Amino acid sequence: MTDHIQFLLLGLGAGGVFAALALALVIVYRSSGVINFATGSIALTGAYVYAFLRQGELVLLIPGAPKTIDVGGDPGFFLAAAISVITCAFLGLALYLIVFRPLRNAPPVARAVASIGVMIVFAAATAAQVGINPVGVDAIFPVDIWDLGSIRVPQDRVLFALTIVVVAIALAATYRFTRFGLATRATAESEEGAYVSGLSPDRVAATNWMIGSAVAGLAGILISPIVPLTPMAYTLFIVPALAAAVIGRFSSVLAAVTAGLVIGMLQSEATYLPRVYDWLPSAGLVELVPLVIVLVVLVGWARPLPSRGSVIVSELGNAPSPRRLVIGCVVPAALAVVVLIIADGDWRSAVITSMILAVIGLSQVVVTGYAGQVSLAQLTIAGAGAFLVGPITEDWGVPFPIAPLLAALLAAVIGVVIGLPALRVRGLTVAVVTLTMAYTIEAIWFRNDAFVGADGVDIPAPEIFGIELGIGSGSAYPRVQFGLLCLVVLTAVGLGVAFLRRSRVGTRMLAVRANERSAAASGVDVVRIKLLAFAIGAFIAGLGGCLFAYQQTNVSFQPFTVILGVTFFATVYLAGVTSISGGILSGLLGTGAVFYLLLDRVLGGSDYYQVIVGVALVVTVLFNPEGIVGPVHSVMARRRGRGTDGRTTGSTVVEPDSTLGDGPVELGDPVLSLRDVSVRYGGVVAVDGVTISVPSGAIVGLIGPNGAGKTTLIDAISGFARSSGVITLGSDTLDGLRSHRRIRAGLGRTFQAIELYDDLSVRENVLVGLSGRGMSAGVDEADLDEIFATLGLSAVSEVAAGELSQGQRQLVSIARALAGRPRVLLLDEPAGGLDTTESAWLGERLKRIRDTGITILLVEHDMSLVLAICDRIEVLNFGRLLAGGAPAEIRGDPAVAEAYLGTGSTETRHEERSQSAVPSEGVVL
Repeated sequence: MTDHIQFLLLGLGAGGVFAALALALVIVYRSSGVINFATGSIALTGAYVYAFLRQGELVLLIPGAPKTIDVGGDPGFFLAAAISVITCAFLGLALYLIVFRPLRNAPPVARAVASIGVMIVFAAATAAQVGINPVGVDAIFPVDIWDLGSIRVPQDRVLFALTIVVVAIALAATYRFTRFGLATRATAESEEGAYVSGLSPDRVAATNWMIGSAVAGLAGILISPIVPLTPMAYTLFIVPALAAAVIGRFSSVLAAVTAGLVIGMLQSEATYLPRVYDWLPSAGLVELVPLVIVLVVLVGWARPLPSRGSVIVSELGNAPSPRRLVIGCVVPAALAVVVLIIADGDWRSAVITSMILAVIGLSQVVVTGYAGQVSLAQLTIAGAGAFLVGPITEDWGVPFPIAPLLAALLAAVIGVVIGLPALRVRGLTVAVVTLTMAYTIEAIWFRNDAFVGADGVDIPAPEIFGIELGIGSGSAYPRVQFGLLCLVVLTAVGLGVAFLRRSRVGTRMLAVRANERSAAASGVDVVRIKLLAFAIGAFIAGLGGCLFAYQQTNVSFQPFTVILGVTFFATVYLAGVTSISGGILSGLLGTGAVFYLLLDRVLGGSDYYQVIVGVALVVTVLFNPEGIVGPVHSVMARRRGRGTDGRTTGSTVVEPDSTLGDGPVELGDPVLSLRDVSVRYGGVVAVDGVTISVPSGAIVGLIGPNGAGKTTLIDAISGFARSSGVITLGSDTLDGLRSHRRIRAGLGRTFQAIELYDDLSVRENVLVGLSGRGMSAGVDEADLDEIFATLGLSAVSEVAAGELSQGQRQLVSIARALAGRPRVLLLDEPAGGLDTTESAWLGERLKRIRDTGITILLVEHDMSLVLAICDRIEVLNFGRLLAGGAPAEIRGDPAVAEAYLGTGSTETRHEERSQSAVPSEGVVL
């Protein structure tokens, strides 16, 4: 037991730096909403400035500048530390003003990617200026040992940890008891509220960036005598620091600091446990600690789908559908063949590397560009394929090409495992999880001598039908045959990704990327689509890793490090992560590829490659979020006429020639029944014991004043709100079914906020609705055309949904719900944004839909529309059923009038009220 305590206390040093960086992460995130991946790099800057000042020099971490400037001697600890901390503070201010303030209204993913770019720039610039050899720093705290019985505790670790705790307590008190702290909390809750209160969110955020950066710099200074000062080590401190910030929910200073200290202590204990238990891995256990913590906290506390008010929407650029595949494939492939034959030596090698990296880049396009999952582990998955293909070939005796396919399949399994947390977490938290997983896999597998020998893993050359396809050696290196093999694989993968984008599966991926809740309401199995995206992306990455292994002939961990994986993600994002052309371009820009070699030849070295990539990434996020290929796609879209304005209005739509039914349907038995349905949010009852029967073939209106619980009841029926009671559709009980299962059982659903997929065309939006018929349902073009004709959307069926008018967007959401052939259609304020004429036109369309036998449950505030088309009306008030009956009965009900107007008004006044739209329903509190 004594040894365990000993090692736990030894971990206070590392825990202190994790705690300090987590503290900086929380401060910055609360004030500006940025998960600052560059926090470790800021600590690195502070440490280097301090270390060189103590040697009498001021280091300049600017590529191309002199390495240092002589300052005439050691200024001493306090002055050197003060200068370093102030430098970091102003560095944080500059980063906010130049990079993150312009991105204040950008999606969180864009802000995080910009911070990744800053991280890459800092780490690369530092390595280029001062090298990667450790820099020695004299001790700051006493290095004596405290003897506590048989436990020996180094003073410097304890004092360092105590210093960070004191700083954390001081900052926590500042944020809790001062006006500045109050201003920070206020702006974190609502920028609009801060403005009307006379506060400047910009000034508050800038100050917090300075504080957070100063804390990070202080951590770098204090840890520099304890941990060897090298660029990569300090940069990767961000991984356990992120785990600590996650425990603090990116909001609690003290919780994050405590978690950082605990992580450091557990990591120290993890270095001791393999000595006690032989069955534990000798390497990687330390890196496993933050992964376990992140998974437990994020996955254990997350919700499977975003609830109302927390909708996840698209945060990436347009994903264009590939056109003219034959020309787009044959011409580049022919050009690549010519280049492979003409080029030789380094240039041919660079072209081959470009093709291999393009394959891995296309895996990023599938996972991130199509499915919206921000994965920082694609290069790590490629490494898994690379490390597997050798043993599969030699130890298992599996020949080429089966061996790389099998290795890619096993990589796909790893990709699915990495993607499992994405079933419950989303957005930037997926990036945190995948980064932590890549960090762990590298340590446990790639760097572990038990799995990978000191000499790496030898890879036999690929051979088929007696023809050797290897890269060769000596004067024959690199062989054209291997380049042609890489080209064949790249072409096949490119075509596969193109067909994926044009397929229903690809459309569903884009739907999930754009809006998970809306996708589920269209019958899409969000869980299945996410896992499929990770599996396909990992298989492609595994193929690229196998090609990489054949190129290297011997595989080690160096090409697959976490920092290179983050740089690779940055490269794909820079090129254009949402398109096939962007994935291929990322190959040309990657490490060792054509652009890399060009820099080497033009600048006389490639030392500044990562600096250029990082700076370009930041500039891209600021000015061209769709990547380098984005403007090209925009020009091509305009040339095809897709950039034209397709706006029309409901009142000007040509009357359709066909109808969807043969006439009105008699009201039948209840098709949707609710018995004692209640919804509670904590101690608040939003829906209270509602019992309703919706007859077949009817339009039933669900009305009530603001906060009555109408949308909440719709959420309960469709599975987006947890409820008690019994909900049946026909003879099927819906209780306990997930949202997409309820849709496939026969429900259709639209949303008050419409929630279309703006970068998909109208037809693609409606195609997503086919998921309501089941995964195997085919596309019935005649059926779709009839839906478009009925709703007046035929003229705009190929127009991007983001270009439509508000009224047309409402119609598209209804069309998407109809595509699933629902028995009951749940409409949440479909007349929102329509004028009186358009609303009346919509009413006629809804009656025609009703006439086909589709039952409609309508939430609507346009009382003239409700009274005109509904066969029955149910009234909610404060979550309870107030009244129900025919429109005439509801129109004259005094209780309904009082609920709407707050008074027992006369019928005449009630009629006047009924002709005006009641304000939109707010969130039930």
